[in-house]
Amino acid sequence: MASLHNRVNRKELREKMRNSTEERMTISFYRYAKIDNPQAFRDDLYRQWEKLGVMGRTYVAYEGINAQISLPKANFEQFRTELYQISFLNGCRLNIAIDDDGKSFFKLTIKLREQIVADGIDDPTFNPADTGVHLNAKDFNEKLEADNIILVDMRNFYESEVGHFKGAITPEVENFRESLPIIADMLAENKDKTMLMYCTGGIRCEKASAYMKHRGFENVFQLEGGIIEYTRQCRNLGVPNKFLGKNFVFDERLSERISDDIIAKCHQCGTTCDTHHNCSNVACNTLFIQCPECAAKYEGTCSTECQEIIHLPAEQFEEIKRHPKEGKNKRIFARKMA
Repeated sequence: MASLHNRVNRKELREKMRNSTEERMTISFYRYAKIDNPQAFRDDLYRQWEKLGVMGRTYVAYEGINAQISLPKANFEQFRTELYQISFLNGCRLNIAIDDDGKSFFKLTIKLREQIVADGIDDPTFNPADTGVHLNAKDFNEKLEADNIILVDMRNFYESEVGHFKGAITPEVENFRESLPIIADMLAENKDKTMLMYCTGGIRCEKASAYMKHRGFENVFQLEGGIIEYTRQCRNLGVPNKFLGKNFVFDERLSERISDDIIAKCHQCGTTCDTHHNCSNVACNTLFIQCPECAAKYEGTCSTECQEIIHLPAEQFEEIKRHPKEGKNKRIFARKMA
């Protein structure tokens, strides 16, 4: 029986992906649906996708599927045909990456989860199916110009820092589950206003819009397909694109360029910059924004402390890797302006 998990060294896989000349494309999709046997569904999917050269990260739960993947362009039609043969996925929207060289993932991972998007909601009266009204790019733009609206970015701080819609509320949160009650409480006195929300590909807004309605917001609207589909519709239909900067993505690319605007700053020197890096001290691995000058100065690390660590003797470095400083390997949440 073939292995249903990748067993090859991560470093080797990453190098293979980076050196490959194969034309690939990056796709994301999701669907909320009842899956009676997530394990069996997951295993069947792995067998099918492995044959097609699919790589990426996918979560499967009783409530549905959330996938961010890449695959050879030559296999796209077969992939879509086979995917649509799965009854609850027939016709689901495939968000095709905007700024993409296909080198977004280096292995195939399909994991079982309690939820495809962890929401932290523990309320039996909450109805996740009671979502807001979905808007296409044209209608979303029209709503942006209306009076008495509030525009909310349902993504994390490090995502909205490099790109967002002008005038959007960008909560200082690091994960989706903590953002829901924070935003609801923050805007509790604005329930008479029209709420517009958006996220990367639409999946977070499915639950967020339902939660806001659950908390008493009556006029809730969400951007259909998120920033990815909005950008595609703007390009195809000649609709003005009102998103500024980059769209953060959770793969090797880290971002897609949507507009030429650079709205963020280097966390180390403060110069205009919107390029994310992971600290080259792998015991830290902090995600932060770093300009080319600081990348050279600090050797790709997020601090002088980490710069010193990468030059330690191998045995000392291995000890640090085994016992990283508490919290140091988490994403930077506050700007580290010099």
